[in-house]
Amino acid sequence: MGQGRGNSAIIAIMLLFCMLVFHFQIAHAYTTHIVGDAAGWTFNVNNWPNGKRFVGGDNFVFKYDPKVHNLVKVDEEGYKTCTRTGNIAVFTSGNDTILLVSGTHYFICLTSDHCQQRGMKMAINVL
Repeated sequence: MGQGRGNSAIIAIMLLFCMLVFHFQIAHAYTTHIVGDAAGWTFNVNNWPNGKRFVGGDNFVFKYDPKVHNLVKVDEEGYKTCTRTGNIAVFTSGNDTILLVSGTHYFICLTSDHCQQRGMKMAINVL
């Protein structure tokens, strides 16, 4: 009979371990963010990140009309001046997904006056 109790304890410990691993994976699941929510990547989107938390491994999906807008990943200077300074990447599909890594990321639209006059720029801090 002693052997039965030992097997039960091992099974219980293994089940507990499996539950902890599963819980850990759920707690650290990455998130896909639709930039600008329902409005998408558009005018006055610069405040959209306020109050949100982003971590490395999250995805950003930029949805926009490619006939009207574009998406340019730039450095801090390019963000401040709304120019291609430090141009890292240009996206034009209208449905662009970007995997985030830790650090600060800068995005702008270079169509007409969209960045400077219409608030179509965003700085994202990723943990």
